[in-house]
Amino acid sequence: MKILHVIPSVGSVRGGPSQAVIETVKALQNFGVEAEIVTTNDNGNDLLDVPLRQCIEYKQVPVRFFPRFSPGLHSIREFAFSGQLTAWLWQNASNYDLLHVHAIFSYASTAAMAIARLKGVPYIVRPLGQLCEWSLQQSARKKKIYLDLIERSNLNHSQALHLTSEQEQQEVSRLGLGLHSFVLPHGLSVPLAISNAHSRLREHLKVPADEPVILFMSRLHPKKGLDYLIPALAKLTHHRFTFVIAGSGSKEYEAEIKSLVTSSGIGDRVYFAGFLEGESKNLFIQGSDLFALTSHSENFAVVVLEALAAGVPVVVTPGVALASVVQQHQLGYVTQLDVSAIASTVEQYLNNPQQAKNMGKSAQKLIYDHYTWDQIAARMIHIYQAILSNHQGLSYV
Repeated sequence: MKILHVIPSVGSVRGGPSQAVIETVKALQNFGVEAEIVTTNDNGNDLLDVPLRQCIEYKQVPVRFFPRFSPGLHSIREFAFSGQLTAWLWQNASNYDLLHVHAIFSYASTAAMAIARLKGVPYIVRPLGQLCEWSLQQSARKKKIYLDLIERSNLNHSQALHLTSEQEQQEVSRLGLGLHSFVLPHGLSVPLAISNAHSRLREHLKVPADEPVILFMSRLHPKKGLDYLIPALAKLTHHRFTFVIAGSGSKEYEAEIKSLVTSSGIGDRVYFAGFLEGESKNLFIQGSDLFALTSHSENFAVVVLEALAAGVPVVVTPGVALASVVQQHQLGYVTQLDVSAIASTVEQYLNNPQQAKNMGKSAQKLIYDHYTWDQIAARMIHIYQAILSNHQGLSYV
């Protein structure tokens, strides 16, 4: 079985979805599946420094990078146009048994679906939450036109939609696309435990050894709800804590968040860590006491899994797809996207941190039992085989 994964970017700054593709391919290869990735050299505002137009080993998986068109206009740059990627797909798509396309409303993905249709190659699509209500409301008119003129036909000719949560599946079903879909979550490569992470993080932050640390780690973007979380924390003036904001975004939005921190009066309690990866990222996650992601919409949120795997309880909003898992298994707190509600929830943790530690222990067991990449890959292979055997009705996943 030979599978080609197509995604606009595998740059780390693009967050969990890009990392998930790499981990998926790595796990599939462990099961003997021939899987590789084709993408652009996109890395947000920058470009990845990688060899182009050839298959290379990138983060332990085979990847072909093609140059992204990079004009000064942000919206065009974000579309990730690549003529050379198009030409390669046209010449080579038929060499694969199936294409697994990640993202919609982006050139690389749209081109891959159109070429697969013309070449008669079966394909499935992981829309990355872009068919969820909140996402469709952003630049709504442009997306409606794009969906009606181009993407709807591409989606209708796919074998199935790969959705990562039941919440995403419910939202997509309201669009009436009439497509097969299956739910298969992201997996997790559990990092090694860092010795004395709790004390080492506080030394790094230059705060007392018993200082509660609340962590936000995600892309800095309006949908992440920091404009609710920051004012909520500002209400907790009688509690001691340090709030870490880890992530990066546009210069304009980063400046907006820093201004909000200052105007909320908690500048001396906030640490901006910037974009983190590798051991630094693991240290901040493992050394924190509470992880907070108060998003409008998240079709999955791998970083929530990472926090739970580290035994860190979480505060999430209903828009985060994993909220139902958190609530069902009591792995943290689910709060409404409201300043007062978030403040009350975080205060509940600060008043009873021991209860939260017990939640964290339960979380670790759940992650190890259900969300390792080997488990996800085995299920993915079963789905590929069903599609290639022309089986229908994939709702069993």
